[in-house]
Amino acid sequence: MNLIKLQIVELIDKYHHMTSVAEILGIKQPTVTFHMKSLEEEMGVRLFESRSGKTFLTEAGQALLHYSVKINALTQEARRVVKEYDSLYRGTLHIGASYVPATYLLPAMLHTFSQEFPGIRMLLSVKPAPVIREMVIRHQLDLGIISSEPFVGSVLHAETLCEDDLVLICSPQHGLTQKESLHPEDIAQVPFALHGDESSTRRLTNHWLVQHDIRLRSTVEMDSLEAIKQLVLLGGHISFMSRMAVQWEEQQGLIQVLPIPGEQAPRHIYTVHNKDRHPSVQVNRFIEVLHEVMNTQPLLHHPIG
Repeated sequence: MNLIKLQIVELIDKYHHMTSVAEILGIKQPTVTFHMKSLEEEMGVRLFESRSGKTFLTEAGQALLHYSVKINALTQEARRVVKEYDSLYRGTLHIGASYVPATYLLPAMLHTFSQEFPGIRMLLSVKPAPVIREMVIRHQLDLGIISSEPFVGSVLHAETLCEDDLVLICSPQHGLTQKESLHPEDIAQVPFALHGDESSTRRLTNHWLVQHDIRLRSTVEMDSLEAIKQLVLLGGHISFMSRMAVQWEEQQGLIQVLPIPGEQAPRHIYTVHNKDRHPSVQVNRFIEVLHEVMNTQPLLHHPIG
């Protein structure tokens, strides 16, 4: 018994014409007849019968049909799985990420993934979170990884990877570190380093300023996270920044991390893909490796749930 014979059983039940079955399988009608007779000989029972110029399954054929459908479906699934497995070792994966995950989360992950799948060409586009979301919507990326406040999109599917709350950063010698408790008004009195206008951190900072009716008196605007940290290290300026972005400096005692006074919107790191774009096996494996790397490097994040 081979697979083509079981396919014939299923197709005969569906179309009742050997010519139709032959066309679908890409073989000649006499070949279909040969396989049908051969199958009956193997099983030792009549499986097919002709009525009014059409071919039908006998009762024994109907019993065989039940298993033929299952075996044919499993065969198709097996082929798909094997082909997808092979595709893990070739092709291109285009990832987009906002600055924080691109800088402080993805390098270790890309290193691990590229070692496991050296045949896959990796492309990483680093843009502000709103730009990455738009690129995912336009099918320009296979996957987006962004640091953002919670959002809802009819086209996007987002899954939370970890927390990425904002904190107040300053030098360990800054005057704010001596205060028993910080108030929003204290922020207005200190030179402040603002993030670029397109970043999610800037958007949350603006929201916090409006919420607490605060107007900054002395600001410097910079697009670079590292440049902002270097400015803060000099001692005069403060800033709001992702906790993930300053964990190393905090551990080394170079930067003091303080809670931002007052209420603020929560922020997380998300994986984002287009709902109309079925995730490939490469994307699914990439996400699996991402979780594996995060679990082995707990200092990089604060896990959710």
